[in-house]
Amino acid sequence: MLSKRLVVCLDVRGGKLAKSIKFVDTKDIGDPIAKARQYYEDGVDELVFYDITASRENRDIMIHFVEEVARQIFIPFSVGGGIRSVEDATKLRNAGAEKVNVNTAAVKRKDLISEIAHAIGSQSTILSMDIRKVTPTKEMPSGYEIVVNGGVTPTGIDGLWWAKTGEELGAGELVINSIDADGTKDGYEINLTRMIADSVGIPVIASGGAGKPEHLYDVLTGGHADAALVASIVHYGEYTCRVLKEYLNNRGIKVRLNY
Repeated sequence: MLSKRLVVCLDVRGGKLAKSIKFVDTKDIGDPIAKARQYYEDGVDELVFYDITASRENRDIMIHFVEEVARQIFIPFSVGGGIRSVEDATKLRNAGAEKVNVNTAAVKRKDLISEIAHAIGSQSTILSMDIRKVTPTKEMPSGYEIVVNGGVTPTGIDGLWWAKTGEELGAGELVINSIDADGTKDGYEINLTRMIADSVGIPVIASGGAGKPEHLYDVLTGGHADAALVASIVHYGEYTCRVLKEYLNNRGIKVRLNY
C-alpha cells in the first residue's frame, strides 16, 4: 500500500503568503519562503506553490520565488499559476519545480495538458481544478462546476467530466480544490473527492476545508484521497505537519514519518 501524503499549499499574492475563505476575503499572512523552509523541516511530504493572481492578471508566474523556494527544500515541489504553454512549464522545471499545476489555461485550451505531459512527463503534469457545488443539470450532471481565474469565472463545465478528461489527456495527478470548503475549517468536501477518486485511475489530492486532524483522516479514508492538502491550520500555527502525520499514523494511516 502506498503511503498517504500530507501536502501544504502556499498561496502567494504579490510576493506574500496569502489565505482566503471560499476564494474571497484574501489576507496577506507572511513570508512564503520562510514558511516553505519551516514546513520542510517539520516533515511535510510535498509543497504546492500557487501564484493565485497570475491567471487573472494575465501574467507569468514569479520565477524568482520558485527558484528561492527550491533552494530551501528537498522534497517534491509543485507550482501553479499563469502556466499557459510548454515553455512556461519548462521554465518552472528548470527553476526547481518537480511538478507543474495547470488550471485556467487548460480549461481554455485542453490540449495544453497533453502538450505539457509529452514534454515533461505525466508524473510532473498536475491538473488543478477549482470546483463549486451547483444544482445538477443536463450539462453538469455531477452537480459540480469548474470555475477559473482564481475562482471568479464560472465555466458551465462539469467537474467530474473534466477530471476524467484531464486524466485522458495525460495529467498524472488531480488537485480537487473545493471552493465551498476553502478556508472554512469545517472539513473537506468528502462526496466530491470520493466521486472523482473513484472515477479516475490517477492520484487525487483533496484540498479545502481542513480544520483539525480528524478531517484529514476522513478524506483519506471515506474520501478515498491519496493526499490531503492543508493551509490555514498550519499557517496560523494551530497544528504542525509533524502533529498531523503522527495523528494519522496513530489511527492506522500509512504515512512517511520523514523527520
